[in-house]
Amino acid sequence: MICAQRAGAMTNKISSINAYILEQPENIQALLMEVCQTIRVVLPDAIEKISWQMPTFWHKRNLIHFAAQKNHLGIYPGAEAMEQFAPKLTGYKTSKGAVQFPYQTFGAEQLKLISEIAAWCGKAPPPCCGVC
Repeated sequence: MICAQRAGAMTNKISSINAYILEQPENIQALLMEVCQTIRVVLPDAIEKISWQMPTFWHKRNLIHFAAQKNHLGIYPGAEAMEQFAPKLTGYKTSKGAVQFPYQTFGAEQLKLISEIAAWCGKAPPPCCGVC
């Protein structure tokens, strides 16, 4: 099954994860499909959609996004996941809610880490809204 066939509600011009992947340079399309499949395995109940113009896995909330950049793959799991996985991300450029995986060094190790992060995102409670 193609990754984006289970797509939910979409926004803007790109209507599915498959369409997003096909809009990217050919040399990274296979990598993006592999990332999509990897996340899908650990988040089988998530709805696949485009949110913030990025492929997104959603289940009652945005769980994790990914996006193709010029020289890297961006993974956007949110601040709590980044905090949880900080010890494993020391070799990568990170921000409060994102990690960058350079295409030149992308492989099985990075896919495994993405899988672990996505699985954690699927099990983590939603972030506090500040009211509680």
